[in-house]
Amino acid sequence: MTIKVDLHVHTSHSLCARLSPRQIEKAALRLGIGAVAITDHNTMAGVREMQAAVQSLKIICAEEIRTAQGEIIGYFLSEEIPPGLTPQETVARIRSQGGLVAVPHPFDRLRSSRLRKLAIETLVGSIDMIEVFNARNMFIQEDRELLNRVLSAGAVPIAASDAHLPIEIGRACMVMEDFSTPQEFLDHLRNARIVARKSPLWVHLVTKVMRNYRLLTR
Repeated sequence: MTIKVDLHVHTSHSLCARLSPRQIEKAALRLGIGAVAITDHNTMAGVREMQAAVQSLKIICAEEIRTAQGEIIGYFLSEEIPPGLTPQETVARIRSQGGLVAVPHPFDRLRSSRLRKLAIETLVGSIDMIEVFNARNMFIQEDRELLNRVLSAGAVPIAASDAHLPIEIGRACMVMEDFSTPQEFLDHLRNARIVARKSPLWVHLVTKVMRNYRLLTR
């Protein structure tokens, strides 16, 4: 059986997002999405809330972790990983939980949070997935040589919505065979089909305003 999977979704536990479990569930079911990875920034509180509130979707427990050199996503985690560690230590902690390592939006030049090139080079053999399409990317300057090195080392190219608002869910996703374990997920991902649509530009303004407002009113 095939399943649509959105691999990069933020809840309201990320300062820049406004998505409740009910909103995610409603949008996913309307679009025929069967699994979502909750990838909040430096927290798994959104994952726990989703697990408690939603039974109709498969929830992949994940975290978008801000390392000392940019962001890494850990998938199939059981415990939160703190920000600020080196990329190598972050990867080691993901692996210690039996998780998978992904590099989000590596070539979006407008994102200061992207994982630095040197860090990617040192992790080439440890990367399971790399985003080759992110629906929120605005200005791409792809390093084809580096990307080819990562893919040649065994990483799987993926697309993800990076959803922060309801309208963004499912704009980019993977269509793959269903899975029950991290290894089965990775194996099936290698034969998956990418669905890729850009999000509208105005979502960036909305999330920027939202993040600044929430910081000011904390």
